[in-house]
Amino acid sequence: MPFAGAFEDRLAIRELLETYADAVCRVDAEAWGATWAEDGVWELPDYPQVGTVKGRKQIVEMWKAAMTNFPGIVFVATPGSIEISGDTAKVRSYNSEVYKDAAGTTKRDRGRYEDVVVKRGGKWLFLKRSFRNVHRE
Repeated sequence: MPFAGAFEDRLAIRELLETYADAVCRVDAEAWGATWAEDGVWELPDYPQVGTVKGRKQIVEMWKAAMTNFPGIVFVATPGSIEISGDTAKVRSYNSEVYKDAAGTTKRDRGRYEDVVVKRGGKWLFLKRSFRNVHRE
């Protein structure tokens, strides 16, 4: 079943996705970083120059450097599934990004995240995000 678990937790996880997306659009490293668990892991296999980054501090530092390449980005995330089991959930989401590259060309990227989120201290956080490109324009 693509959506399973308590409504309140599913809503909180959706809000986690939306908080992440909002922080990307505002290039707010503090808000964006707060969506990650301290021991988070971000896998970017379609970007071998980055690969896998471990630990919230390292993830945020990499993200801050990368965001200098995406001025005016609009990032929208939509959940495809949220399956909760206790204080852990598997989440699949799709994102759509629009931004201008360094040459001023508008780019449109779409991708898919396969996530593991955990509830710690009553708050849902990303423990693992694995991103794959679906379409680039």
